[in-house]
Amino acid sequence: MAPGSRHLQEVGELLVFIARRLAISSLTLLAATFIMFFLVALSGDPLADLRESSLPDAPRLMEARIAAMHLDEPIPVRYFSWLTGIFQGDLGVNKAGTTVSSLLAGAMASTLKLVVVATVLAAVIGIAIGIVSALRQYSSFDHGITFAAFVCFSLPVFWVATMLKQFVAIEFNDWLRDPFIPLPVILAIALAAGLIWASVYNGDRKGKLTAFGIGLVVTAVILFALSASRWFADPGLGFPFILVVGLATAAGVAVLVAGVDHLQPMYAALGAAGVGALLYYPLQPMLIAPSVLTLLGLFVVAGLVSAAIGWQFGGLLRRQAIPLAVFSGLFVAAMIFMDRLLEAWDGYARALKGRPVATIGAETPNFLGNFWQTTLDSGMHLMLPTLALILVGLASHSRYSRASMLEVMNQDYVRTARAKGLPERTVIIKHAFRNGMIPITTILALDFAGVFGGAVITETVFGWRGMGKMFEVGLREVDPMPVMGFFLVTGTSIVVWNMLADIAYAYLDPRIRLS
Repeated sequence: MAPGSRHLQEVGELLVFIARRLAISSLTLLAATFIMFFLVALSGDPLADLRESSLPDAPRLMEARIAAMHLDEPIPVRYFSWLTGIFQGDLGVNKAGTTVSSLLAGAMASTLKLVVVATVLAAVIGIAIGIVSALRQYSSFDHGITFAAFVCFSLPVFWVATMLKQFVAIEFNDWLRDPFIPLPVILAIALAAGLIWASVYNGDRKGKLTAFGIGLVVTAVILFALSASRWFADPGLGFPFILVVGLATAAGVAVLVAGVDHLQPMYAALGAAGVGALLYYPLQPMLIAPSVLTLLGLFVVAGLVSAAIGWQFGGLLRRQAIPLAVFSGLFVAAMIFMDRLLEAWDGYARALKGRPVATIGAETPNFLGNFWQTTLDSGMHLMLPTLALILVGLASHSRYSRASMLEVMNQDYVRTARAKGLPERTVIIKHAFRNGMIPITTILALDFAGVFGGAVITETVFGWRGMGKMFEVGLREVDPMPVMGFFLVTGTSIVVWNMLADIAYAYLDPRIRLS
């Protein structure tokens, strides 16, 4: 079969698959909404608060609510009225007379801001840790990660959220008044860092002791310097830090992805990181009072320039060099952004009277500051709920990815790749990792689909009014329309993400066909 005909056939199979899945999923979603509507409508009396009210106009309010919610009609008629309204762009109103569309818009924006960052970070970090743990099976690192994952997985979310509010917010805010780190605390943290480095090192006992000593000493020196300079009171990164860390990260990622046998990708990554760091001072005037569009434009320019550097230095390995250069350039750009954000910390902390780490809500009421201070305010309100969600999600992702990689590493084709003399890095990245991602794709699809459902417990503890809170209030007040709006959004997202996961299966494993 000619390549063009084969490509057309694959596109046709994909379109048929999507149409078939959409038809089946739509019928499933329709049946689920019918059941859900009945369950919510029969769960209680939406007029209970007015029946118990002593207000003189309670009867009039009751009649108005009956008319607005169509309570004088049978439940099946109300359901089909709601279903008809969907195709007309009308999701109905809640008990208070507010349109569900407006409630969904605000709740979804709040939920996406809260949950998307936590879901992405938990997935990326958890998968990376799980893969390393699988490659280092039964090592001290693997045992430590396994222990930490089971501990985090077993912790109740509400308890984690409460502890974060107490120790990461309240206690930390108190400590920031005089950010001095006592010597016993420095030694304890340095000891823990040394143990972590020793567990990461894959070698003999002498090497582990060396890694332990280096990790302990370096961590202790850094903490002592930060405490003596009162860095936590007025933090920042600075050009030397950005340059050194940017170049080191670029070199490390290049070695991991491309190896040390081919230097063109490393030159591209180092070139992009170096150019980005050298633009630190020229960019400062543009970062005094930027807009979101300005920052997005700068990131786009950074990506394009980095891609050009990767093309120039990549030679015959441009396919590896360009992504590495883009990653390195954007990483340095992100550090410059973070440096400028940290420079606003002192003014922001003073504006909040020394309590910068927020414990409730999505923003500080009536807070007026410049671009960097308001961005910092949003970040501080996101920090604790994001940490709570990451701790639980990271544990599950690390276990799933570890189990998947261990299964793949024992397959015949992996042993064959090793027998052919391929480098271990090539065996892991090009053979094991790609196939190991197939079961992980299912988990990621469910996680990203659940993003739109919000996090009911986390939103309640931290006072966020997102999708989860809207669902909980709708159930408690026997208000079907907000619940159905929530169910429609989450159900549709599950259908879409599951379909994307099926398409990803065919990409990850050529043996899988959509037909």
